[in-house]
This record gives sequence, C-alpha cells and structure tokens, in this order.
Amino acid sequence: MIKCLIIGSGPAGYTAAIYTSRANLKPVLFEGHQPGGQLTTTSEVENFPGYPEGIDGNRMMEDLRNQAVRFGADIRSGRITSVDFSQRPLKAVVDGKEEIEAETVIICTGAYPRYLGLPDEKKYQGLGVSTCATCDGFFYRNRNVAVVGGGDSACEEAMYLSGLAKQVYLIVRKGYLRASKVMQQRVLENPKIQVLFNTNTLGLFGEEYLEGAHLVENKGTDMEQEFDIAIDGFFLAIGHKPNTEIFRGQVELDEEGYIKVQGRSQATSVKGVFAAGDVADPTYQQAISAAGSGCRAAIDVERFLLE
Repeated sequence: MIKCLIIGSGPAGYTAAIYTSRANLKPVLFEGHQPGGQLTTTSEVENFPGYPEGIDGNRMMEDLRNQAVRFGADIRSGRITSVDFSQRPLKAVVDGKEEIEAETVIICTGAYPRYLGLPDEKKYQGLGVSTCATCDGFFYRNRNVAVVGGGDSACEEAMYLSGLAKQVYLIVRKGYLRASKVMQQRVLENPKIQVLFNTNTLGLFGEEYLEGAHLVENKGTDMEQEFDIAIDGFFLAIGHKPNTEIFRGQVELDEEGYIKVQGRSQATSVKGVFAAGDVADPTYQQAISAAGSGCRAAIDVERFLLE
C-alpha cells in the first residue's frame, strides 16, 4: 500500500515529493510522458527565486528531482493511464498494465498550451516562439513581437509585452476582441500595440532564429491579402488544455477541464485526492506558483493521514 502516490512531475510534483518524503510518507511519483513538465522545453528560466543568473529549464527540473530523491522519494518512469477513486484504497493503473493502490493521491499532470498547428511552431520553439510572455518577455526588450489571440489572456500578454518590447502586434483571427471591455480599451489605446483584425498566421520564417511571420488578412474573401511582419518573438495566447482526461468522472472539473480544489486547500471533491500545479490553476500557471501548490498539497496529505 502506497501512502502517497504523486501523478506527474514538474515543479508541483517534485515539490510535493520533497515535502512528503521529509514527512516520512515514502511517496511514489510517476513522471508521466514528459518528465519535468513544460519547463524542460524552456531554454532559460529567469523568474524563479534563487537563481539570480537564471537557469536552464532542464537543469532546474533535474535539481528539483535530485532533491526529492535525496529525501527518499521513489521516482519512477511510466504514465498513469487510468484511475478509480470510487472506493478505498484508491487505485491507479500504470501504462495500462500494473494496478497499484494508494491511501492518498496528488495529481500534478499539468496543462499544455494550445498551438496553431503550424510546422514552424516547433522549429522555432525556444528560438522565438513562446507560450508565456511573463516567462520569456524579458528576452525581447526593445524588439518587435507578436501575440496570437483575442481573449483576455492574449490582451494581458500584449499589455505586458508593451512594457518591454518596441512594437507589439496582436494577431486576431476575428474582426473583434473577445476580451473584457476594460481590457479591450486598454489594448486599443496603447500606442505600442497594433491590432491586426481578421488575420491568420500562415507560417514563420528565419534562418537560425525567428525573423518574421507570414500572415493573411480577410482569408477566403475578395479582400484576401498576404503580407509579412518582421518580429523576433511570437507568443501564443490561445489557451491551455489541462491533462485531466483520465480524471473525468473521478474528480470534479470546471468548464475548461481544470480540477476544482476546495477552499484554500488543494483537496479535490474526493477525500484523499489532491491536485497541484497547472492542472488545477487556470489563472497563474507559473513555476513558482506550481511549486507552492505542490507544497500545500503535500501538507494537506500529511494532515489527512494524521486525521
């Protein structure tokens, strides 16, 4: 019987493993299909406390993992493919084969950003293409950048980047913004932001790093027109999708599929099941907030077991 099963890694999973290990709960963590989470696709992390010179995302996750192992966490490769939280003990299946039982579970499966589906997006990942302005905007000071999206998130990213970049293009597929009225007004009145309505991205270009984007305006109409913009950064802000498919019908989810937590805790709708990191956070989605929620989930588990 596993006292604490941690599903997923990243800042939330590894931090939960550190805390539960130090509490002598002998946690077992399955790293999932992307050990280390989204930060392993980031070249440099500069906004995580404790690294004044910045740190490579892979190195940072390796440090967190090693710290968890140092305190006795049992970290295993493999992916949890199904769960059964309808009875106790809680059950989970690894890679569709092995069934394991646990007294408590911490879900840290994260969320992944939505992409446009262009081949160039992967080509320039970390070389100009980003899904987080707060994380990477600092690298584009006094440069030209573009943000894709028309909702509140896209407008917030554009506003944030306008304080750093020389010029911000907001590429909006429709003829209007879906953001709140206040946010729309801020964007439209910002002299550094140029909104490109009825515009789609056809592709990206650049020799070694991103240098520009191929766009089309009024696609499929008599007014269709293709043009290019010169940019150094291309930020996708069309939403995230939480990795919660196997938890549907097991714990309560919100309309977007994120796990709902109870009050000020990390507890889910099922006793003994907790969630931490981006999988339960549609708002902040930062490494530091994920790590913090991993800490809280671990403390919640410890108190649950004591009770």
